[in-house]
Amino acid sequence: MGKGDIESGFSHGQGNGENLYPYMIESPELRWGFIRKVYIIISMQLLFTAAFASVFIFFQPARDFAKYNPNRFYVLFGSLIVTIILLFVLSKFYNKHPVNLVLLALYTLGMSVTVGYACAFAKGIIVAEAAFLTGVVVFSLTFYTFWAVKRGADFSFLGPFLFASLMVMLLFAMIQLFFPLGPLGRMIFAAVGALLMCGFIVYDTSYLIKTYSYDDYIWAAIAIYGDIINLFIYLLTLLNDLS
Repeated sequence: MGKGDIESGFSHGQGNGENLYPYMIESPELRWGFIRKVYIIISMQLLFTAAFASVFIFFQPARDFAKYNPNRFYVLFGSLIVTIILLFVLSKFYNKHPVNLVLLALYTLGMSVTVGYACAFAKGIIVAEAAFLTGVVVFSLTFYTFWAVKRGADFSFLGPFLFASLMVMLLFAMIQLFFPLGPLGRMIFAAVGALLMCGFIVYDTSYLIKTYSYDDYIWAAIAIYGDIINLFIYLLTLLNDLS
């Protein structure tokens, strides 16, 4: 069904589904279908990332490479740079099929390398605790956002605050590269970062429910997947420093 067909269908009624938010003028069935599609993509991304990261937890040569190999930093920074480049490319081609799927797969691989490296420096039990906490937080915030939006809550005001906070976090991270603040500084950075990602999860989920067009499923998946991965890394860092 093309975009024009969807839009033309709006004028014929809202369908039999229950509205996701007050004064909803689009078809609830179409919006729910879009939301399910996005979460299926996110689930596939997370499953791949978990499988990839498990190699760095259970396969000792991969773990040793991430921790001791002289070339480990080249692989990590190379992956980070490629991931950032892919994110910019995806911002232009996220609705161009099938290029968007290829770029999405490469982006997920790049993020998985970062997660794998982070897991290599933590004990398996700490990784499990971080994963469990991440799952609980994401489920709780997602449920809360759907509940609040259905009752008329608008989280769009969070956008400027989240963006400004993210810029401060990036600046703080750059400062830490040259002037490390030690375990306490990492813990504060991780705690603030985790709270920031919680805000992004609420904001992006609200955007998913009310704003994204039906052709934006890749970009919506990237946004929420990135929030979840970053939340996990921040929680893993915090738990690892506390242990």
